[in-house]
Amino acid sequence: MENSIFLKGRLRLAVALPYRLILGITGINPLNFVASIRGLPAYIKGLIQYISAQSSSNSFNIHLHHLSPFLSDRYSDAGVAKGDYFHQDLWVARKIYEEQPKEHWDVGSRIDGFVAHLLTFRSVNVIDIRKLESDLEGLNFYQGDVTSLDLPDGSISSLSCLHAMEHVGLGRYGDPIDPMGHIKGILELQRILAPNGKLFFSVPIGRERVEFNAQRVFDPNTIIQAFSELKLIDFAAVNEAGNLIYPAKYGDFKNVRCACGIFVFYKH
Repeated sequence: MENSIFLKGRLRLAVALPYRLILGITGINPLNFVASIRGLPAYIKGLIQYISAQSSSNSFNIHLHHLSPFLSDRYSDAGVAKGDYFHQDLWVARKIYEEQPKEHWDVGSRIDGFVAHLLTFRSVNVIDIRKLESDLEGLNFYQGDVTSLDLPDGSISSLSCLHAMEHVGLGRYGDPIDPMGHIKGILELQRILAPNGKLFFSVPIGRERVEFNAQRVFDPNTIIQAFSELKLIDFAAVNEAGNLIYPAKYGDFKNVRCACGIFVFYKH
């Protein structure tokens, strides 16, 4: 049995490593490339059909210098209503909508996902180590490092940090290399959270490891213990199939390959 598990793990690594290297170095997704090759005959057939049917006076006649082939879309679904970001963004945004805090701060979460959800009903103060060019009403942006936030102790009553802390200290986003970067960031979030305040926090969870320089995967207990001054009051998870599990037990996810843990902490 152990040999079987070992061989399956080696096989996954043999497939995943070349895939990640090609994607990371060239920016080409091998799966999309294969789908594009598959879609080429249908594209050529459609192109010939369109040219044959078009009239000489049509302003939408095809010109070769305007060709813009999308070869793989015919094999894709209408959209994606599952996965870490889809569920965590909706779940946490709904929680904040219910809470209606006077002010909300976010550190490092996705602008065109979670933050955009919040902007539909409230203003948001956002901190990220990367710069952002935006004059969007309601989005107040501050460039900063989560390991050293320029905010007073206990000053933020509603705070979020979704799918960000796993990257801190790995250099992926231009941040300094620091094996303890995630701990420093966690302590900063804990420091600035006000008494009676809530922190909405998510990271990959499962068998603990670092996948340099993509991310860390955390044992859920590591997160709970790191926020030693806070109390866990709610927990949801997005499993490996991309489905939301709520209510969830964090102990059920410590040995999975990689899920998403969504923690809600309270500060007394």
